[in-house]
Amino acid sequence: MTELFFELLNYKFFTNALLASVFASINCGIIGTYIVTRRLVFISGGITHTSFGGIGIGYFFGFNPIVSAAVFSVLAALGIEFFSKKADVREDSLIGIFWSFGMALGIIFAFLAPGYTPNLMGYLFGSLLTVTPLDIRLMIALTIIVTLFFVAFYKVILFISFDQEYAKTHNAPVQFINYALISLVALTIVLSIKVAGIILVISLLTIPQTIANLFSKNFMNILILSVPIAFFCAFSGLLISYSLNIPSGASVIMSLVFTFIIAKLFTIIVNKLSVKKAVLNQKKPTKA
Repeated sequence: MTELFFELLNYKFFTNALLASVFASINCGIIGTYIVTRRLVFISGGITHTSFGGIGIGYFFGFNPIVSAAVFSVLAALGIEFFSKKADVREDSLIGIFWSFGMALGIIFAFLAPGYTPNLMGYLFGSLLTVTPLDIRLMIALTIIVTLFFVAFYKVILFISFDQEYAKTHNAPVQFINYALISLVALTIVLSIKVAGIILVISLLTIPQTIANLFSKNFMNILILSVPIAFFCAFSGLLISYSLNIPSGASVIMSLVFTFIIAKLFTIIVNKLSVKKAVLNQKKPTKA
């Protein structure tokens, strides 16, 4: 495995994929912690599938599909956040509407795109080995923005994640933070599509945090632990994808799932041993 790694470092496509894994892990680790804590997984899934509309528009008008998907997803995310608060429509219904609209729009525009019909498999299931230098630059920019935003507004984000009403009573800019975070969620999802694909990217935003939550209940600890867990699984998935010639998204997610199973079994064993040790200590006779 080590020899394979150093051999692959000679190839530009692999170093691009490796860099994409690093920055996607940071972004998904940070944003995913907020998503899991706020229980926004369904909203994130809606934004993920809505982004397909932006990809289709990009192909039709000759734009970079990732850039057009990013703009389209941010507008959709802001639309869901706005209409769920202002309009008399349930949030889950809005998500379903945006979800189906984005997918339908993407299919139509991709079908009508002039010239050849674009290969959308890489966007649906991930294609780490096709990451471009532009993708890397966009991910670096997003990493800087996400990190600075969380550093600047960490306490407010923490309050909002657990109790929005409490945050409002302390005059926190709840509405601004909500709109900003939902935009960052959309951008993180779109720029991680090459890593895991539209179908599977939501797992990159939830499984590392779930694994981290097995070992800690603290928001900051989960945030910090999620990043290396996400990178380890993305990196191992990348090697598996290259070795077996299978879609990178699927191999990354399988790596995440197996890591979760191993971590869960480990915590179960440790907990049982701790209980057994406590019982044995109670049974020991006390000295007179």
